[in-house]
Amino acid sequence: MTIFKEKVSEEYLTISEVKVLLEDVEAERAADEERELRYELARAIEHVNRFAHLDPEESRDFVDELLELEKVDITTAIKIVDLLPQSRDELRAVYAQERYALSGDELDEILDVVAKYA
Repeated sequence: MTIFKEKVSEEYLTISEVKVLLEDVEAERAADEERELRYELARAIEHVNRFAHLDPEESRDFVDELLELEKVDITTAIKIVDLLPQSRDELRAVYAQERYALSGDELDEILDVVAKYA
């Protein structure tokens, strides 16, 4: 037996944006004594608390600024915002799955934007 689920919508969020959503879920669960925090949810909350470095609005501004650059799509912008690469090598790792390589100037252009937010 196969169960199919329909994807209703999709939205890319930074870790900082997810942190706010998970804080709401955590508060809702804490208010209801009958509901416990599932392991997966607890781990997700722990993860975002450790790795969210920016506030949600700042992270979205960062994504928008990256999207203005030629070789940055939404999924890559989200990765860059979440990882805050500090060097060309770290940034190349973000692009490792792509079918193209960025020039030194293109890498530096992205790193200049990162430096404004890091």
